[in-house]
Amino acid sequence: MKDLRVGLIGCGFMGRTHSNAHRRLNNFFKLGHRSVLKAICDTNAAKASAFAETWGYERVETDWRKLMEAGDIDLVDICVPNFAHKEIAIAAAKAGKMVICEKPLALNVAEAREMVDAVEAAGVPNLVMFNYRRVPAITLARQLIDKGRIGRPFHFRAVFLQDWTISADVPQGGDALWRLDVKAAGSGVTGDLLAHNIDCALYLNGPITRVVARTETFVKERVHQLTGKVEPVGIDDACIFIAEFANGSLGVFESTRYARGHKALKTFEINGADGSLAFNLEEMEYLDYFQYAGSDSDTRGWRRIHVTNSEHPYMDKYWVPGLVIGYEHSFLNTLADFVAGIESGSPAQPNFRTALQTQKVCEAVLQSAKTGQWTETGVEL
Repeated sequence: MKDLRVGLIGCGFMGRTHSNAHRRLNNFFKLGHRSVLKAICDTNAAKASAFAETWGYERVETDWRKLMEAGDIDLVDICVPNFAHKEIAIAAAKAGKMVICEKPLALNVAEAREMVDAVEAAGVPNLVMFNYRRVPAITLARQLIDKGRIGRPFHFRAVFLQDWTISADVPQGGDALWRLDVKAAGSGVTGDLLAHNIDCALYLNGPITRVVARTETFVKERVHQLTGKVEPVGIDDACIFIAEFANGSLGVFESTRYARGHKALKTFEINGADGSLAFNLEEMEYLDYFQYAGSDSDTRGWRRIHVTNSEHPYMDKYWVPGLVIGYEHSFLNTLADFVAGIESGSPAQPNFRTALQTQKVCEAVLQSAKTGQWTETGVEL
């Protein structure tokens, strides 16, 4: 078995999810490589040291450039705020390192294109961690769609609702709240939450060609934790948009951090001529399926599939039927597919070029919200 020597950048929430995936990879998946946690990097040395002790990293770095120079790093795993993705990813590619990057790929399309050019010029394996594709129920939905179970698609609708920024007393900026700082995040719910739903839509229903959107920032000013000053809020707190897909279907997307009572309500439903599929992240072990074609009218109705059988995606790697897996396993499944792609020569998706398409939709949504007009996305068809 070959070592896949990992240098991970960022000790926040995503750093934990990625580290857990690396640590458990070979416990569940039989691969020709194993992740070896060589270095954790964070500008806060004390935080990085504690993180290294918890997760088993061999050493601590406070300058990510050291990872690019290190001969014992094969893979750079980027888990830092969005504004830093481009510089790190391009440097890693030029250094010949494999690259995994948290979503969204970049602050904007221009940056994302530079990142795509860099990894493709260097020929290095690359992946963006849109982990929800690897929730077994969502992967099963894709398989059923590919089998023609829902027929011609007519509608795709998705929401992602949270409630953690309602109070005007919540500051912006800093390690914990950088998602509220437009300079660090690029956008609000569009890049943070809707990017996931857009990626799922592209995965399940194909390219989105144009959108019309409305965004709102409900709290216009917040104290910035780094400056201590009250500053304008530049991110979107809520976003709603209508989409047209290349296959002729219509989409409706909504996301907000102001939906009191919801912590992470991520849902989608897709309706076709022969059936429908629906998913709710709060009950992620289930996929709801309505079969019209070939069913008897007296028994026709929604059925709930408990996605835990060994024939379901990824589930043969875990427990016996009836026992569920969780959020953390979506990262593990994604990493396993990435490593398997390295070994087979068939790269796992979504890579940087695929994630660029999601970035294009996000940017078109934000542009449409400014103009109030339908906006072409420019995605690859």
